[in-house]
Amino acid sequence: MKKILFLVLVTLFVAGLKLTSYSQVLEGPPRDGVYDRTAVMTVQPIPYPYLREADIIWTRRIWRVLDLREKMNQTFYFPEKPQNNWKSFMQIVLDGLKEGTITAYSALSDQFLVPNTYKELMDQLQKTEKKTLKRPYEPYDEYDTTIVNEFKAADVKTLRIKEDFYFDRQRSVLEVRILGICPVMDDIDENGNYRGPKPLFWIYFPECRNLFAKNEMFNLKNGAAGRMTYDDVFMKRMFSSYIYKEENVYDRSINEYATGVDALLESEKAKSNLFEFESNLWEY
Repeated sequence: MKKILFLVLVTLFVAGLKLTSYSQVLEGPPRDGVYDRTAVMTVQPIPYPYLREADIIWTRRIWRVLDLREKMNQTFYFPEKPQNNWKSFMQIVLDGLKEGTITAYSALSDQFLVPNTYKELMDQLQKTEKKTLKRPYEPYDEYDTTIVNEFKAADVKTLRIKEDFYFDRQRSVLEVRILGICPVMDDIDENGNYRGPKPLFWIYFPECRNLFAKNEMFNLKNGAAGRMTYDDVFMKRMFSSYIYKEENVYDRSINEYATGVDALLESEKAKSNLFEFESNLWEY
């Protein structure tokens, strides 16, 4: 009888442990939407067409500035803080660098020569300010302190894009390929004065396509139902930009020999030359 009672108690005790463990299992937060969005995680970027050196009969290298404050480009900048699976373009880049999915290269050269680790970048981008503050209690004496400001994705206001235009006679097309992207932030001194743009690092665009293809941007027309990834946006060139440098024998940018309206006209001239070249290809 004692053995039977002991077995019953042991069985009840084990069953109680199982019930307790089941009650502690969390199924996760409720679905934030009307359906499970899994398609974007399986998207693969469309591969580049094969090119032969013998088929490329003309090339032109261009550098552009993409201003995230322009209305057409605001989808790159927002949201300033990640919301669910929605991130800004710069936040996606930082997450990719942190995970090791993509590589950052030194901003001193746009030829992707010197790689930088995520920790090296964060150490370079954080700002330290030395300030003299007053204590909030008696005797209210002053003391020196150092304030560390961490780098945030929202600090980046513009992007620089390096790309090559080329004519492929095998397919009889004039196309463009983006080679690299460089985030740029405003360089502000300790007194709050603007000192000019500050390039942060370069990323190699073909290496980043898998990352961009798995991250969606906000669709202004039909929301989440109209899936559009950052890879789609760059490949379809759905952004506003202006040319700040065209390859030349002096290797100088437009603002080195023109300013104000003259610099704007030079930028438009470089853009017009590309359109005219393509138009003249099919002129009989």
